[in-house]
Amino acid sequence: MRLALAQLDVENAAVSANVERAVDAIEAAAAAGADLVALPEIFNVGYFAFDSYAREAEALDGPTLTRIREVAADEGVGVLAGSIVEDLAASEGGPAEDGLANTSVLFGRDGDRLLTYRKRHLFGYGSAETELLTPGETPGVAEFEGFTVGVTTCYDLRFPELYRDYVARGVTLTLVPSAWPYPRVEHWKTLPRARAIENLSYVAAVNGSGSYEEASLLGRSTVYDPWGTPVSTTDDQPDVVYADVDPETVADVREEFPAVADRR
Repeated sequence: MRLALAQLDVENAAVSANVERAVDAIEAAAAAGADLVALPEIFNVGYFAFDSYAREAEALDGPTLTRIREVAADEGVGVLAGSIVEDLAASEGGPAEDGLANTSVLFGRDGDRLLTYRKRHLFGYGSAETELLTPGETPGVAEFEGFTVGVTTCYDLRFPELYRDYVARGVTLTLVPSAWPYPRVEHWKTLPRARAIENLSYVAAVNGSGSYEEASLLGRSTVYDPWGTPVSTTDDQPDVVYADVDPETVADVREEFPAVADRR
């Protein structure tokens, strides 16, 4: 399977322009042979546009995810729309509560919704996320192209127990949409790699690009293989990172080095 991480230049509160950048990236990745394309955290509103969260929040069938679902179906490619600010009260079939959530949706090649994941661990260090958003409670896991795919979001990387739970659910590829800023470059390089090593699975961390008054996103979207080796990466500029990944590689590594089976 060919995986594409779309490291987008995300403008604060420029929803229409950001969504069209995402569409352009999906179309380009599909033309380059991608089977699955992943987008960054809050790619439509912009992570640091906190004052715009309530105004720009959408239901799961709102304009942003409808546009992404349509392009996924038109291009015949899976897409992780990770993530948007979701209006929980407006989402049919969502949690029985009001408020906003940081929500990722995985669409299949036909545009069907395969999973919905609401960020579990909300970031409060220099961020308004904990004040504005409701944490998710359920895992996001689905089958795609021979992989059991799990989704986490940015700050979730610091909580390895979530990834252990995903291993118990059979996850072999974890997608991590993020809005990770400077100066924490070494954290960004270390944490997804550690999650891949610990769980002997692929971890694909897709970050945004762009500078704001609050911070600058450090990019460096990277795919790690089950040994923790970075197989494809980039710098902090807008880009698309491609990697060929194989579910059999996970099985082979886990058989050769059975650390997951040795847990007690």
